[in-house]
Amino acid sequence: MDRLYLMTVFVAVAEEESFAGAARRLGMSPPAVTRAIAALEDRLGVKLLNRTTRHVRATDAGQRYLDDARRVIAAADEADEAAV
Repeated sequence: MDRLYLMTVFVAVAEEESFAGAARRLGMSPPAVTRAIAALEDRLGVKLLNRTTRHVRATDAGQRYLDDARRVIAAADEADEAAV
């Protein structure tokens, strides 16, 4: 899967603190969100989110990745806008 796509899904899950909330926000199915997060964690070899029945929270590594992912997404958006 595309890294920018995976980052976008991760940011949505972390901000919503919910897979279902992220799915609604992104117009995706919850299983697709789950698969994307699993693919990202597998790709990175690190657990980014702690999941309970009530909450989803970023791990320490996940919080660092969240900060970086937000910067990368913002930079990509700026590049798109500059090209127009």
